[in-house]
Amino acid sequence: MGGFKKFLMRGNLIDLAVAVVVGVAFNAVVQALVTDLITPLIAAAGGKPDFSRLTFTVNHSTFRYGSFINAIVSFLVIAVVVYYFLVMPTTRITARLQRRLEATERDCPECLSPIPIAARRCKFCTAVLTPVGAPAQPGPPAGD
Repeated sequence: MGGFKKFLMRGNLIDLAVAVVVGVAFNAVVQALVTDLITPLIAAAGGKPDFSRLTFTVNHSTFRYGSFINAIVSFLVIAVVVYYFLVMPTTRITARLQRRLEATERDCPECLSPIPIAARRCKFCTAVLTPVGAPAQPGPPAGD
């Protein structure tokens, strides 16, 4: 029973539960926005009083294409919000962190492992390295 309690009290499970609740609430707001504002504007442009009730009938079967269009518009609004408010900022932050990482590390020429730029010896293969930006060591004079 203690393991189950520990599982329930882990931070990431609680974060996930909060995300689901916020997602459901956000979905309700988007549905209301689409149903009450966006599709009535589309319906007014098309000359229909209630867009969500648009239907057609074939062989006594009713097809509610207005509700389907509402669902498509809701999906598009949610996708746009998720992309512009979650994906783009996360991508920018990740790129910025990656640039900082690239500025502090380089690959070992022997084993291709990531090592600090100023390293004189690889911590993985112990190859002797010249630090980046260090002046080359002069050799013995030629001709002496």
